[in-house]
Amino acid sequence: MPPDTRPEAADSTRRLEASSWQGVKPRYPEATVGHAVADLVLSAWLGRMTGHLSPGALGVAWFDWACHLMLSPDKQHELFTQAATSTQRWLTYASTGGADPVRPLEQDKRFADPDWQAWPWHQISQAFLLTQQWWHRATAGVRGVSPHHSDVVTFVARQMLDCVAPSNFVATNPVVQRATLESGGLNLLNGAMRAARDAREALTGQARPPSFRPGREVAVTPGRVVMQNELIELLRYDPATPDVYEVPLLIVPAWIMKYYILDLSPHNSLVRYLVERGHMVYMVSWKNPQAEDRELSMDDYRRLGVMAAIDTITEQTGAPHINAAGYCLGGTLLAIAAATMARDHDRRLASMSLLAAQVDFTEPGELSLFIDDSQVSFLEATMWQQGYLDTRQMAGAFQLLRSNDLIWSRRLRHYLLDIPDRETDLMSWNADATRMPYRMHADYLHRLFLRNSLASSRYLVGGRPVALTDITAPIFAIGTLTDHVAPWRSVYKIIPLSDTEVTFLLTSGGHNAGVVAPPGSAGRSYQIGVHAHADPYIDPDTWQARTEQVEGSWWPAWEAWLARRAGPRVAPPPALPDRPPAPGAYVLQR
Repeated sequence: MPPDTRPEAADSTRRLEASSWQGVKPRYPEATVGHAVADLVLSAWLGRMTGHLSPGALGVAWFDWACHLMLSPDKQHELFTQAATSTQRWLTYASTGGADPVRPLEQDKRFADPDWQAWPWHQISQAFLLTQQWWHRATAGVRGVSPHHSDVVTFVARQMLDCVAPSNFVATNPVVQRATLESGGLNLLNGAMRAARDAREALTGQARPPSFRPGREVAVTPGRVVMQNELIELLRYDPATPDVYEVPLLIVPAWIMKYYILDLSPHNSLVRYLVERGHMVYMVSWKNPQAEDRELSMDDYRRLGVMAAIDTITEQTGAPHINAAGYCLGGTLLAIAAATMARDHDRRLASMSLLAAQVDFTEPGELSLFIDDSQVSFLEATMWQQGYLDTRQMAGAFQLLRSNDLIWSRRLRHYLLDIPDRETDLMSWNADATRMPYRMHADYLHRLFLRNSLASSRYLVGGRPVALTDITAPIFAIGTLTDHVAPWRSVYKIIPLSDTEVTFLLTSGGHNAGVVAPPGSAGRSYQIGVHAHADPYIDPDTWQARTEQVEGSWWPAWEAWLARRAGPRVAPPPALPDRPPAPGAYVLQR
């Protein structure tokens, strides 16, 4: 979508930015201008019944697919032929045996148990997999269908098939039947009681207390709250070495999560790892917004978050420069702040590290399934009504992306096999999400996901655009191999979008577990390379093929890179016994 270049549009943008935190708030938020309130009320009401998925977006996608399939006789013939061939293969296999007609994908573990290999269960699972294969081919590769609509239809078809998979039902799952015989039915009784308890908690919103609590089992690295404003608490961690690096390190986590994913149990804490190696670490802890915070904008998050933290650090330490790192959306926000600082000739950043953070949203991964103009408009109605995006609404989208692992396999273990999850610090953190203010999230979706304004140098701060190419501080960017939130090839795009030295590191694991990878963790590896400003561009797949793989955690490689840019070792700063202790108050808000 091209930017609105009309003078009145620019004036409106400047007025909206100037009104933030000045007590000037419109009766209805910006997105309601030009729209009847009744439209928003209806969409918000529908959202409660559709899981906040837009019926319009789904309907248009299915209509696009169905119309083009009707106009594609070759595709119809291909699908008819495949259906006949698959049926013949299954009948031959069911009657005479032999090689499996189809094998499940590597990540599909639903039929991995040996019990599934016996008759008739193997025949049932093969029939399901052949049906799944046919629907995948039916919804993909139809000539003329929008790629986004094709992805949506494929996704919805997969969700519908996952609902009726034979592994989900007692009558068609031999593993459940064996467990039922061995336990005398106690697995089903206990599972029913657990399902009732989970349903009660979901309806009342009263979840069980976590096993890992901030300030007790997690987020226990000693520190103090050195600044608090309407949006953040700034934590400074106590030195753990006789001397520290002169240049402090600021970490900006995503506002969608509690910061302590980087300070989990002591053996899993990236913060503790850095402090023990002499880094003076500061951490942003975001407030958990309420309905009254609905008008907080993206620029408020930049000003009251990143910039307020930088101002506090430089004032308290006297350091002329700082290193800064941003994780996930915190990295995106840090990049916006860094580009703004560069535009305004603010040279306080010695380096910038982006941990699984995107600055280009043309290929945002599977989350793009939930983001188009129709879906964003529908989601805005829900946020408009309640003032924020709820944690359960966000969690639902992430669960659908990995429904096999996070929904159906979990229900199979919990409700049919009576196998409870063993809670870990990372699982407990994952359940402790934060809300997002209406206006900020609308800004984020429109300006970054839909318009990709940052990558195209059209992102406005203070009424003027910022450009990533203005950033001169060296950049360290980290991608994780199986990330479905910030795909590593998307993270890699910081290289062609910047005019400075970029060190890119690709590590094993996903968006969270790939980042929480302390030394000594089994099965960890990474690849790392440096792209100098004058070097020719190398595409991500070629880079991956050419770059040597290193066994072990990526933490030491990043820490060594930071140390080279952290200046000499100096005496640690004085203690602050009069300040509130970490983890502070904001992280405890629910």
